[in-house]
Amino acid sequence: MKDVLTIILGGGKGTRLYPLTADRAKPACPFGGKYRLVDIPISNSINSGFRRIYVLTQFNSASLHLHIGRTYNFDAFSRDFCEILAAEQTFDHEGWYGGTADAVRKNLDHFRVQKPSHYIILSGDQLYRMDLEEYMQQHMDSGADVTIAATPVSRSAADDLGILQINKKMEVESFLEKPGPDVTIDEFRIPADNLTNEDIRDGKEYLASMGIYIFNADAMEKALDSDKKDFGKEVLPDAIGNVDVRAYTYRGYWEDIGTIRSFYEANLNLGSPYPRFNLYDQSNPLFTHRRDLPPTKINSSTLKNSIASEGSILTDAFISNSLIGIRTIIDSGATLESVYAMGADVYETEEQKKNNQKNGIPNYGIGQGTMISNAIIDKNARIGKGCRIGVDPKDRPEGDYDGYAIREGIIIILKGAIIPDGTSI
Repeated sequence: MKDVLTIILGGGKGTRLYPLTADRAKPACPFGGKYRLVDIPISNSINSGFRRIYVLTQFNSASLHLHIGRTYNFDAFSRDFCEILAAEQTFDHEGWYGGTADAVRKNLDHFRVQKPSHYIILSGDQLYRMDLEEYMQQHMDSGADVTIAATPVSRSAADDLGILQINKKMEVESFLEKPGPDVTIDEFRIPADNLTNEDIRDGKEYLASMGIYIFNADAMEKALDSDKKDFGKEVLPDAIGNVDVRAYTYRGYWEDIGTIRSFYEANLNLGSPYPRFNLYDQSNPLFTHRRDLPPTKINSSTLKNSIASEGSILTDAFISNSLIGIRTIIDSGATLESVYAMGADVYETEEQKKNNQKNGIPNYGIGQGTMISNAIIDKNARIGKGCRIGVDPKDRPEGDYDGYAIREGIIIILKGAIIPDGTSI
């Protein structure tokens, strides 16, 4: 399996995660207090033994490039690497990536240099842990040209996903993209022999594509010898019936971080007693940039079902069901309920704090006596004293405001925003 290339797709605009994606690529969004979303597929690939990795980027990619360049530096005496391939103009193509398949097609010349036997295609914005080596082994044992990773879902969940029709041999016979609630898809039910008791108990009788694929190298060349732009909508449906396409069933936790609500809930769930995505898995660590920060200091505070990342200072605070990111400073008397505070990129010096005070600007972090609920606080935000954010009933429509936005009922304090003392949102 040494000739496997991992391709991570990270070039989309991430419009549904706006304003978190206002100046960063979706895979670069902070996750879990200290990670980035892109760390998840990269870590899955490394932990599975596939250590030749390309990340394809296009939109707002500067912070993603910086993170990957700082983090994933392999042994110079091995053939391992994790490299960025940004959208570029050449004599053969001048436009941006037109879709997932188009992104791979436009980089085939770079991939061919590595002489891969297989490609694993991963998304840069999904939450899961998968043994990709087992996935690859099934692909090779089956003799398939293409294998699609899929997970059992209920009929209601199938509305917004790509649904596979398979036979008992796990051969994919057809593919239906986002059928919606009004389409009858009984013929797409998983064959009885392929269902588990757990699938039946949970009502998960349909198989949804996870957007994770394995291609033999020659199958990839043939599949992309066209003008088709997207794997899920065009390339794979066309391949079914022309080449051997199989399904690989994954029954672990999988979340497509597609909306502000799913991003918010996935992060807060990390602090629950039994999180759906376990950060504390010693055999499958989640890698990220090493910062060498001091441990978090907790001065007479109460934390319930929460995580506080390194380098933070919490003073006489009450924090419940929340996620505290790196270098978060929370002053005395603050209350956080269901909040993801992403933290800060740097510490402020005492001189800078004095200048802040002279100019009436809050320091980085959360000020004294401030109460916050049901919110995401992006990096480097300054929230003053005595603010009330999300704790008072307000009939304010979703939209963009001065220093904050509201999406799906969640208040988002923008990156670098200044929220003055006494503000009520």
